[in-house]
Amino acid sequence: MKTQIKKLMAGVLGSVAVLSTGVMFSADAAARDLKLAMQTNPGTAQYDGVEKFAALVKAKSGGSLTVKIFGGGALGGDLQVVSSLQGGTVELSQMNASLLNGLAKEFSVLDFPFLFDNEKEAHTVMDGPIGKKLMDKLPEKGIVGLAYPELGFRHISNNKRPVKKVEDLAGLKIRVIQTPVYVDMMNALGANATPLPFPEVYNALEQKAVDGATNPLVTIPVMKFDEVQKYLTLTRHQYNPQIIIMSKKAWDKLTPAEQKVIQESANEARDFERQVSAKKNAEALEHLKKKLEVTELSAEEMAKMREKVKPVIEKYTKELGEPFVKEVYAEVAKVRGAK
Repeated sequence: MKTQIKKLMAGVLGSVAVLSTGVMFSADAAARDLKLAMQTNPGTAQYDGVEKFAALVKAKSGGSLTVKIFGGGALGGDLQVVSSLQGGTVELSQMNASLLNGLAKEFSVLDFPFLFDNEKEAHTVMDGPIGKKLMDKLPEKGIVGLAYPELGFRHISNNKRPVKKVEDLAGLKIRVIQTPVYVDMMNALGANATPLPFPEVYNALEQKAVDGATNPLVTIPVMKFDEVQKYLTLTRHQYNPQIIIMSKKAWDKLTPAEQKVIQESANEARDFERQVSAKKNAEALEHLKKKLEVTELSAEEMAKMREKVKPVIEKYTKELGEPFVKEVYAEVAKVRGAK
């Protein structure tokens, strides 16, 4: 009898894996590959973050779930990927959160210029009620929001002339992300905004189809933009939260235990990516100071820049709804007051 019980227990233990999360998975279940599409390449904090996410998912699921990363726009531009997520042909993605404004207009608030003063402020707001409220709008559009890593603060580079004052932007063709707020903001600063998918930026700069672009510091050397740009101005005019999202069709096929693994992995990868982002941006600035002419705008010029974009903020406040925008700014103010 004891022998039979031992055999039975051995069979049970052989068919399941108990992980550190306390979640039980079938070891006999076929491993499932989840495709994750993104625009950036290895070397960026964002790519490091999704690699961490993939490793965590595999470890926490005992190998029953694996994430395969397709970087550099291999599965299409961000807007194309959103459609693929909705259709269930791609399971996961990481992109600028504001690009989801086509699904829920409120995401456009994340493109508001000078919304955040620093990374800690941005992290606290995005991980709080505002970030959750935005994510809650996605499931009805076929998307599940998981976590907000960061792209970081953007700066302006170009190959025409140093930008030492706002007026120096006049007439420069600057590539911007494909969102209405960003286009209007750059035009308000006097430049000619040119929206382009990220994978097209290097060629556009090299062929002089555009004069410059806006990017976080680390992106510039990783994508070799410093090879086709001469001048960099540290404007910190916009902070871009990224977002890890999943196809709701794929999410709904997961067991509750698997959903827990995906969510926990996304949260841990977010925190890891933010740390990497801070380190890599600092290193990138030192590198770029040796390659480009770097300008830091005076407080007076920054104030002029903020003044020029006020009409853009007012326009989109009306479009998004004043109550929601006031709620966002109130949350930012609360975080600043807590310092």
